[in-house]
Amino acid sequence: MKATAAVLREIDQPLVIEEIEVSELQEDEVLIDIKGAGICHTDMTGIDGTVPLPLPTVLGHEGAGIVAAVGSDVTTVAPGDHVVLSFGHCGECDVCTGGRPAYCELFAALNYFGTRLDGTTTYSKGDEEVYGNFFQQSSWASRAIAKATNTVKVREDAPIELLGPLGCGIQTGAGTVLKVLNPKPGQGIAIFGLGGVGLAALMAAKAAGCDPIVGIDTNAARLEFAKEHGATHVFDPTATKDLIWDIQQITDTGLDYSFDTVGTEGVIRNTLEVLKSPGHAATVGFQGLENNISIDQGHLLLGRTLSGVIEGDVDPQQFIPEMVEMYLDGKFPFDELIKTFPFEQINEAVKSSADGEVIKPVVVFD
Repeated sequence: MKATAAVLREIDQPLVIEEIEVSELQEDEVLIDIKGAGICHTDMTGIDGTVPLPLPTVLGHEGAGIVAAVGSDVTTVAPGDHVVLSFGHCGECDVCTGGRPAYCELFAALNYFGTRLDGTTTYSKGDEEVYGNFFQQSSWASRAIAKATNTVKVREDAPIELLGPLGCGIQTGAGTVLKVLNPKPGQGIAIFGLGGVGLAALMAAKAAGCDPIVGIDTNAARLEFAKEHGATHVFDPTATKDLIWDIQQITDTGLDYSFDTVGTEGVIRNTLEVLKSPGHAATVGFQGLENNISIDQGHLLLGRTLSGVIEGDVDPQQFIPEMVEMYLDGKFPFDELIKTFPFEQINEAVKSSADGEVIKPVVVFD
């Protein structure tokens, strides 16, 4: 069985579009005809070598499409179902069965090693192994193999070609706000970094009834977009003498919540400094596996919480359909973050994301 894929053959080099072979399904696997796949910062870390991956490899971990075939043990989806693919998790360890699959004991092996657990690859080209299984999907291809555990059935009246980012970036932003911070209407939040994850968080905060909603970024267009989609206040940190002071003037005691998508020491400290006591800050920004930061213990002793979050700390089987319902109800317009590109223009799509020209690029297949 053949597929057209964007293959990374050299670090920091353009992806090569080529025809490859898709392996036979194992019992617990699902074959998906991909209709759209997002471009995410995590993909960039594979392209630039921040996260070491075996080469050649197929990236892509925000895929959505239609089920083409299922393995003999799969009962949760069937051919013809519309599905969104999310991160790989075993579904069997104590963490997964406890409802927090983003912290699966086998997360690294299932998402980053490039092979199935048995060492086989899902793609090949002639006698050459083409590594895949990236986030248990590698969806920068016309056909992808996923597990039943990370294949989520969704309503067929939603635009399937746009739903892929619900499996990672948008899930991370919205899930962190709605499930980890869990604000009540009228509580305030600051969001540091207004990329796709941050703006998804902002939209979720608006849907939750947060007030005020403060957006912080250096990109003027992103600040304007944030104001149009729920931010009550926006700040460019390079255009103010004292960002924390300016934010604290919005309320008498500080904000209830804050959210970091950047991951640098200064921004993480800022997320704590804008909080009231008690308050809760969440960080999802990734600056490499070794990223030392320092914070003032006093910020924590005064009742503040700092939480690190992966994938919104959600169960995708439950949360992705929730986001689709919110979207169809007009409460979560994530599609306004997206610009689509034909799959053949995937290198342009990647560049548009890296340059910040497009909030959430999505490549689509005919």
